[in-house]
Amino acid sequence: MRLRHASTLIAAALAGLWGACLALPHWRGGSDLLDRVEAPLADLRFVIQGPRPAPDAITIVAIDDRTIQTTGSYPLPRATMARLVSSLALMKPNVIALDILFIDPGPPEGDLALAEALRKAPSVVAAAGVFKPGEHASRDPGDRGLDARLPEAANVLLPLGSLAGAAALGVVNIAIDASGVPRHVPLLLRSGDRIVPSFPLRAASVAAKQDPVLRPDGIDLGGASIRTEAGYALPLRFYGPGGTIRTVSASEVLNGTLAEDAVRGRTVVIGATVTGGGDTFSTPFDPVLPGVEVLATAIAHLTEGDGLVRDGSVRSVDAAMAVILPVLFVLLLSWQRSVWGFALIAGIALGWIGVTAAAFTRGIWLSASLPLLAAGPAVAFFGAAQLWLDRRRADRLSAQSRTLRRFQPPSLTERLTKDPTFLMQPIRQQAAVIFIDLSGFTGMTEIIPLDETREVLRGFHTLVDEEAVAHHGIVASFMGDGAMILFGLPDPSPQDAGNALAACLALCARMEIWLAALPVRIATRLGFKIGAHYGGILASRLGGDSHQHITATGDTVNVASRLMEVAAARGADVALSDALLQAAGPIRSVLRSGSLDGPQATPIRGRAGSIPAWFWRREPPPAR
Repeated sequence: MRLRHASTLIAAALAGLWGACLALPHWRGGSDLLDRVEAPLADLRFVIQGPRPAPDAITIVAIDDRTIQTTGSYPLPRATMARLVSSLALMKPNVIALDILFIDPGPPEGDLALAEALRKAPSVVAAAGVFKPGEHASRDPGDRGLDARLPEAANVLLPLGSLAGAAALGVVNIAIDASGVPRHVPLLLRSGDRIVPSFPLRAASVAAKQDPVLRPDGIDLGGASIRTEAGYALPLRFYGPGGTIRTVSASEVLNGTLAEDAVRGRTVVIGATVTGGGDTFSTPFDPVLPGVEVLATAIAHLTEGDGLVRDGSVRSVDAAMAVILPVLFVLLLSWQRSVWGFALIAGIALGWIGVTAAAFTRGIWLSASLPLLAAGPAVAFFGAAQLWLDRRRADRLSAQSRTLRRFQPPSLTERLTKDPTFLMQPIRQQAAVIFIDLSGFTGMTEIIPLDETREVLRGFHTLVDEEAVAHHGIVASFMGDGAMILFGLPDPSPQDAGNALAACLALCARMEIWLAALPVRIATRLGFKIGAHYGGILASRLGGDSHQHITATGDTVNVASRLMEVAAARGADVALSDALLQAAGPIRSVLRSGSLDGPQATPIRGRAGSIPAWFWRREPPPAR
């Protein structure tokens, strides 16, 4: 038991260590493998949660198909873009953010007009970071500044100098996973020694009319505290399919039909949604969500504080569960390896999934995959190891049981298994006792080798055991060339005397056949004698602490043993007490197969007085 407890503790410690190894990279900011597994589970939680109402403070002005039909060209001419910005500025938005890269110069008058329009309104223009493979983030362990894990761009594509000087600047990069779903927006980007804010962060800052305050675990902006992931990554919490955020056509602004309420006091994001012209992303709600709506979603999170929280505290909870669940499951398997144990483990796993789903609806992104990935292998390996050990233990116990059954009769073995205290206290009861012994065995051992002696005893013992079991008796002990057989253990029965009488005659028949099969030099020297009696015995365990055996004592046992001597002296095969014959009832008719003499008053050696006894002999074979 102590060894089992030690192995369980070692397994639990290893399971916890395995969970910690998985949790460490997740806690430090993410693991590609875990993120791949977590992504579809996150999408499922989005679907379970369903679409949410988008904030009223954001309006997307879409350069859509209707706008292109109205203006007749795409991209829109700079002069048209200037007119669009100027028209929006008249409606007094908090900020106008243009999700359009103005890298190449246009007609000078158009660029000047756009720059002038941008200066007259709080505005933001787009830039874009250019990344090289493997250089997306800083991994310098010695870097402990606020930019320790910022995405690192090889270069930043900036708008024209005249436009860049007329408006605030923000990069429009979005981080997507392996399936193409945007998961977060980096709020800060590093390029060389320069740190550039993201397009959503810049737009939200201009709208709030204040600069953001950076904290190690987030950003304070406009009275709101935004918790971010490592490297100031803002997780995206989608509102729904395309159009969930208020979207109007740029053509309505250009032709003067847009209601001013759609813009006044709001953040306006201008971007392309024209078919084949704007960038799109796959999301849990929409396979082609326009990129401008993804950026608008990020801006809404910064202004409303309704995004997903997956900061260091949340990841610490994930890491803790990645250690706790494997340890807990191993302990549960050790305690209860049954259907109930596995059901409890499955219930806890489903419970954790339910907790992550409930937390997700409240904007907290707990990992569903990490704790389960940590617990799964631990449960599988420990469960398999326990099954293997249980199988070995069962095989060992089965072998021990088979071995013990050879030292104790099956009926006693079964009784002791069910009741280990059986006969710890002596029991008085009625029983039948048979003694059988080989005559001439001692003299025979002087002339035959030891191996032959052993085989003779082996055959004799096998014969006695088979007949005892066949007649519902047990061999209480083998005494060299003799044996004592009891009828009435472990439980007495009215048939005990009859079974003993039948066993006496069966032993005689088997002994005659067995002796005839032995070599002549052995068979001519051997005979047998049997004595049987019925009466009260004291059944108990005898022996010391290291070894005990079950036996019977009392006058009935002594008389049966002495009757065996009397049978030999009278030339009978079996000497039976009258008590046994009377208790046998109708079954005593089997004695007609031989000759029966008695009852005769028979003195018993070492015992005062005599007892009535019967003497049975086999019928001699007919003369030829």
